[in-house]
Amino acid sequence: MPELPEVETVRRGLAPAMEGAVIETAHVNRPDLRWPFPERMAERLTGRRVERLRRRSKYILADLEGDETLIVHLGMSGRMTVSGVRLGRFHVDHPAPAKHDHVVLEMAGGARVTFNDPRRFGAMDLAPTAALEQHRLLRGIGPEPLGNTFDETYLIERLAGRAVPIKAALLDQKIVAGLGNIYVCEVLHRAGIDPRRKAGRIAPARVATLVPLIREVLEEAIASGGSSLKDYRQADGAMGYFQHGFRVYDRAGEGCATEGCDGTVERIVQSGRSTFLCRHCQR
Repeated sequence: MPELPEVETVRRGLAPAMEGAVIETAHVNRPDLRWPFPERMAERLTGRRVERLRRRSKYILADLEGDETLIVHLGMSGRMTVSGVRLGRFHVDHPAPAKHDHVVLEMAGGARVTFNDPRRFGAMDLAPTAALEQHRLLRGIGPEPLGNTFDETYLIERLAGRAVPIKAALLDQKIVAGLGNIYVCEVLHRAGIDPRRKAGRIAPARVATLVPLIREVLEEAIASGGSSLKDYRQADGAMGYFQHGFRVYDRAGEGCATEGCDGTVERIVQSGRSTFLCRHCQR
């Protein structure tokens, strides 16, 4: 599932085609994805100007003229791509309609934004912009890890006394928004912390080191266009490249990337998810 860097990369790719532009025509080609679409979604989107395109956790939020926001989650296999515009040095022509093009937004000026989702685990909804933080999909989400409210003091306080493994704590969207399996594995390896350690048993000074490392890993991943392992693509259809710089994720059996460490990356399972670590340098 796309994590914060992938969603942020898609948002940035969509922004030039969508922000400030009017949705000339919206085509909704099925009644639902993971959940039913809101009533009259095509009608409610058609003719609306996109005032701002932003991200909250793993959701893309399109604030529309008239105090309503389109909420988009890519799910496991969802892609939002742009065509009919110039992206960088190249003009991207409209592709032929595909089987899983479930929502298509024809923007004034010629751009087309297509939501394609073969597995249909994605989601879209419309909600009043002023009450967005109370929406069922967004309510209770923790601070953005790249924002000012996420700092060492906050993380130390939230992890204090928690008996869950540190990996599970960092995956908890109520503690910090947008982190997923890939980037938590990478952060904990850089921090030298065993993902199985109880969050509340880690010294505050070590917890504090996680904050800059979380930002470092996320910013590097965004700069690389995210990680393409299976379905994820950027808004122009290109793959991300951060997977080529993984230190532990999906590297079981390979040597540890930490300088001076002669350990080997291992794969274990935590709560049904793969965890990758080096037992030699992660304590």
